[in-house]
Amino acid sequence: MYRINCLNPIADVGLKNFSDQYQITAQIGEAEGVLVRSASMHEMEIPEKLLAVARAGAGVNNIPLEKCAEKGVVVFNTPGANANGVKELVLAGLLLAARDVVGGIEWVKASAGDENIAKAAEKEKKNFAGTEIMGKKLGVIGLGAIGVKVANAAVSLGMEVYGYDPYLSVNAAWNLSRSVKHVLNVDDIYADCDYITIHVPLLDSTRGMINAVSIAKMKEGVVLLNFARDLLANEKDVLEGLHSGKIARYVTDFPNPVTAGQKGCIVIPHLGASTEESEDNCAVMAVEELMDYLENGNIRNSVNYPACDMGVCTKAGRVAIFHRNIANMITKFTAEFGDKGINISDMTNKSRGEVAYTMLDVEEAPTAEIVSALEKIEGVFRVRIVKA
Repeated sequence: MYRINCLNPIADVGLKNFSDQYQITAQIGEAEGVLVRSASMHEMEIPEKLLAVARAGAGVNNIPLEKCAEKGVVVFNTPGANANGVKELVLAGLLLAARDVVGGIEWVKASAGDENIAKAAEKEKKNFAGTEIMGKKLGVIGLGAIGVKVANAAVSLGMEVYGYDPYLSVNAAWNLSRSVKHVLNVDDIYADCDYITIHVPLLDSTRGMINAVSIAKMKEGVVLLNFARDLLANEKDVLEGLHSGKIARYVTDFPNPVTAGQKGCIVIPHLGASTEESEDNCAVMAVEELMDYLENGNIRNSVNYPACDMGVCTKAGRVAIFHRNIANMITKFTAEFGDKGINISDMTNKSRGEVAYTMLDVEEAPTAEIVSALEKIEGVFRVRIVKA
């Protein structure tokens, strides 16, 4: 029996996919798996029994990835599950930035008591006039699951779309409209585009990528959209750009004291993935990832361990080893099995940065003795018997 703890409410459409081998528990200390959305785990002590954390969403800023990796706890996310919901809000952001719909709505609210509001509106509407997005140039920085959808939708709306992603995946390339112009230098996006939307993960290399230097390269009156992470932009530099007129609008899905209420900022309260469909999709994917890992040891969409899939074990046993990515580890593992006369029928080893994951299918049920021997090897974080 596997026990699962939910740190946040998780959609029932996902939870009902757990088989009768699973039980939901309110005690995280009892759980082999955790499902989480926004709850912070940084101050939390990682329980010894915990094997995996599945984030029902894409961002994992609320999870201590390195700490989990060193304890052999696999962290999953659900990339693409909320992509359509975010895409639709980005399109709304484009339209809100192009035409002062918000300002117009606020004027109507303020004029609600005016008997002649209809006549007054005809005079006032010129103050909220905008431009059409058809024919404008849109630069999409990051062509992952969301970026591709945004780019393709913008093409359908008649925009001239440019995409930048030095790590464009084969899958993304297949799904990207042939009308999207793939550029090799992000400066081309800055220099040529009327609208720029960011869809990259928050990494050391991307933190603050929208700053005074990059803004200086942009067209006068550019519109910036940030539905990825607020820290991708130095928002004080963005405000300077707004004050100078270099930036016409800044649309962001991440409210904070820097941008909230500022002129030229359209700040949305983190609604990107807040749709019933997105929450359902994320829950279903997170549950599927947890089940495949707990039952088979397979890793898909992990953010702290490499992808690894050996299907369903048909041998007597399967052992999973979490360890540092250093030389001679496989030799040491196989030696331990050889010393105990256990034949290895299949094996895979994958690495990701400083960590690695090894799975071995064996022709005899693995014992506590072999686990103990493997755990004593320097550089091993954890040994798990997947099947015995």
